[in-house]
Amino acid sequence: MDLIRTPNIADPDGFYEELIAAQRSLDDESAALMNAKLVLILANHVGDRTVLSQAIALAQPPASAPAQATAAHG
Repeated sequence: MDLIRTPNIADPDGFYEELIAAQRSLDDESAALMNAKLVLILANHVGDRTVLSQAIALAQPPASAPAQATAAHG
């Protein structure tokens, strides 16, 4: 099975609003902890290691330019 990359959530705007509302009263640390718990709960639900590995790869930020190149132009 491959990671589904097309919209697959019924009422995505409602889901986003619910997620934001759940974190509205939390400080940054508590919100980050909630997000980490949510990731682990959903990863357990998915269960497929290939799909989870694909999701991890997709979620990683792009590689940044080396610090030396940035400093040379700064």
